[in-house]
Amino acid sequence: MTKDGSYMELEDLAKRIRDACLEAVIQEYEDAGIQGLCAEGRWEAAVGALRTLDLAPLLREFQHTSAD
Repeated sequence: MTKDGSYMELEDLAKRIRDACLEAVIQEYEDAGIQGLCAEGRWEAAVGALRTLDLAPLLREFQHTSAD
């Protein structure tokens, strides 16, 4: 157990963050390919998507759920 929620809640949050990251990377990689970027450019675009991914909504939802 943790102070702000159970282990299972934290595990669920981690899975949701991982899923959001994977979705952003895959989508950006595919979009970059459609735009004609080479493999290196597609990879750079995918990494950029990770760097700009807004996880605040997931964290707010987790905080709200943990408070209940």
